[in-house]
Amino acid sequence: MKNRSAFVLGFQDMTKTMLALVGGKGANLGELARIEGIHVPDGFCISTEAFKRIIGETSSINELLDKLSLLKVEDRDKIVELSAEIRRIIEAIPIPEDINEEISGFLSRFGEKNAYAVRSSATAEDLPTASFAGQQDTYLNIIGKEAILEHISQCWASLFTERAVTYRLQNGFDHRKVHLAVVVQKMVFPEVAGILFTADPVTSNRKVVSIDASFGLGEALVSGLVNADNYKVRNGKIIEKKVSTKKLAIYAVKDGGTNQQGIELEQQNKQALTDEQILQLECIGRKIEAHLGCPQDIEWCLIDATFYMVQSRPITTLFPIPEAKDSANHVYISVGHQQMMTDAMKPLGISIWQLTAGRPMFTAGGRLFVDVAPDLATPAGRNILVNVLGKSDPLIQDALSTILAREDFIKALPANKKDLSPGTSSQGPPPTVFQTLHDYDPQIVSDLINNSQAAITELKQAIQTKSGLDLFEFILEYNQKLKKDKSNSQSLAVIMTAMNASAWLNEKMADWLGEKNVADTLSQSVLNNITSEMGLELLDVADVIRPHPEVTHYLQQVKEDSFLDELIKLEGGKEARQAIYAYLDKYGMRCAGEIDITKTRWSEKPSTLIPLILGNIKNFEPGARRRKVEQGLQQALEKEQEIVSRLKQLPDGEQKVEETKRMIGLVRNFIGYREYPKYEIVNRYFVYKQALLKEAEQLVQAGIIQDKEDSYYLTFEEFQEAVRTKELDDQIISKRKDAYKIYEKLSPPRIITSDGEIITGAYKRENLPPAAIVGLAVSSGVIEGRARVILNMEEANLEAGDILVTAFTDPSWTPLFVSIKGLVTEVGGLMTHGAVIAREYGLPAVVSVEKATKLIKDGQQIRVHGTDGYVEIL
Repeated sequence: MKNRSAFVLGFQDMTKTMLALVGGKGANLGELARIEGIHVPDGFCISTEAFKRIIGETSSINELLDKLSLLKVEDRDKIVELSAEIRRIIEAIPIPEDINEEISGFLSRFGEKNAYAVRSSATAEDLPTASFAGQQDTYLNIIGKEAILEHISQCWASLFTERAVTYRLQNGFDHRKVHLAVVVQKMVFPEVAGILFTADPVTSNRKVVSIDASFGLGEALVSGLVNADNYKVRNGKIIEKKVSTKKLAIYAVKDGGTNQQGIELEQQNKQALTDEQILQLECIGRKIEAHLGCPQDIEWCLIDATFYMVQSRPITTLFPIPEAKDSANHVYISVGHQQMMTDAMKPLGISIWQLTAGRPMFTAGGRLFVDVAPDLATPAGRNILVNVLGKSDPLIQDALSTILAREDFIKALPANKKDLSPGTSSQGPPPTVFQTLHDYDPQIVSDLINNSQAAITELKQAIQTKSGLDLFEFILEYNQKLKKDKSNSQSLAVIMTAMNASAWLNEKMADWLGEKNVADTLSQSVLNNITSEMGLELLDVADVIRPHPEVTHYLQQVKEDSFLDELIKLEGGKEARQAIYAYLDKYGMRCAGEIDITKTRWSEKPSTLIPLILGNIKNFEPGARRRKVEQGLQQALEKEQEIVSRLKQLPDGEQKVEETKRMIGLVRNFIGYREYPKYEIVNRYFVYKQALLKEAEQLVQAGIIQDKEDSYYLTFEEFQEAVRTKELDDQIISKRKDAYKIYEKLSPPRIITSDGEIITGAYKRENLPPAAIVGLAVSSGVIEGRARVILNMEEANLEAGDILVTAFTDPSWTPLFVSIKGLVTEVGGLMTHGAVIAREYGLPAVVSVEKATKLIKDGQQIRVHGTDGYVEIL
């Protein structure tokens, strides 16, 4: 580039490093123009320096920007008023003479009488993380210098359209930090134009190119005015072709501007591109993608058998692919969907969970995934995944079946060959026969719990003596020791025995008695369920506080976490504080998203519990915990008696009764333990966290990080290295924080392949009512009530009889379950925490309901069919 500070630059002078100067569109066009063999219509760019000069020299605009920065998305009328005033001022400002002369020089070179496209190019558009597509304006077929200058001003002004201002407010972009360049590009008048995606925008498959094509200018297709052909290509082969009826096209008008024209009847159903041209476009797209380094959304034109590229931007909607170390095909299942926590995790949280996990896990988009391709390659592994995991989550089962149907993707190993490659358990399938534990004394559960509590006490004592590098080595060794602990297999056997007994009861009672899901009722008020106890014990806390109105009133005003210290001054405050502290001592390590060690625990922010306690005071009478437990026990006992009575009337009735009673005993003695291993893990995590934060504090004092929470953005290994070397690259924390903000906005798929393809399963269900919202039945019963759509537990304001609708519920949500009458979630399976607790509390529940929080509006009356697995909006 001859003059880096120039106000106007040619495409050949622009690179992707100049985003701040030429904006996203300009930077990408500059890169396209540098790729050998890629044709780009000539043009130039009026840089952001010109825009900043216009804005900076106009005091009235700066005053209006100050007012605009104070607005929120909801302030629509004010946004319309202020943005219109800013646009009016910008369009009235004459372009300075020196900038005018530079523009004239480029127009003379390319031909002033030619037609041009004048396009906005913002510094916050066409980024890998935010497209800003369509937020600023584009003008086509502009002829003559004066018209071009007028439309440059209009492009500058379009940075302050209502939609652009609102988009920035929604995405957290500062109005003052987004600047606008303007691309002026020689118009081309194509026979055919369209869009080329180098990754399929529907399935996200990175190996499939998707091409939309229609007659005339591409603007008609981009704006949605016309139908387009769609072609899908993979590795030089057209794999799908959809030829649309194309009735309209947009063409340039000789004197400037554009108009719509009808397409002749014989042309309407003609393929817009030949097969040869389709394959040629695939090659061009792959070449551009390789140069720019990520999947691209490319606008192209076809003129006289030559393809011209007029724009390219990163595809921002793709979920990242977990990184593999080889080129083999991989199938990744989301860990978050199994753990009922699909939020993004911070790096320290991810790496600690990976240390704990029993098999390798892979990271993408701030989430963890397990590669099950090796399992799918073996008959035994395939059977476990599709049948066992599939019973828990039919959407995963259907998606896995789709993958297996593509026999070229997963190569099956011979039935007699065992694959013990990384990621495959060498221990074989989990126990699936009831004989595993059916003769065991229920005391086994008490022993497992006592051993767990003793281990946590021992860990707390041992870790107190560790600091510096010794602490990190201790955690690593402790985790290895836990993985070798024989009680793990015994713990799994207890859980699997209960799950299998539950499945047996549901299957046999459906066959013998024609009754669905009887195990749901039989699972109410079982023994040793630490998660259900957590919800019930908060009712006891409410009982302590309820007789003291002064304490209740005080809690309603609390905003700071120091409120516990102030309670002592109130009548009844001492008792209230003791009750809350006792609760925190047992459950204070829990929180929403608790598998991420970096999440704030209840002990760290006790005010999180206040809405739950106040809700219990409002919705319940004293002694509610005891009544709930007794009611559940009574219903379970009555259901058992009813089943036994009916079975006795059947052929071989006594034998059926004997088998059924044994299975009921297994469920009631063992199913509650399902929740305990998670409680133990979260306990252990909190011990680790407290010790690691002390090390983080040392790094703060040494000036290595600014805040101890900055350590959350390091992996365990990086944290360890920072402690060892007392050094850290300043950019790591800031880059990780920026990445985390992006990941927070992503929705992780249940299953994604190494091609980037997101495989979505479907429910194969019939005979449902019209407009039924389908999901997975996990807890029997039918209930009607007001839907409360709640995404953040701290914002819960529930009335008795409400139905909770949310994205997911990990164990921390359990205290809310005592107040509701039904549950609907977007994520979950038969044995995930929300389902287990819903059954024990006797709440009709439907989980794995796609987009439930969008389809159901807060306050609507709904009916939850927990037995048949669907929801109706009344």
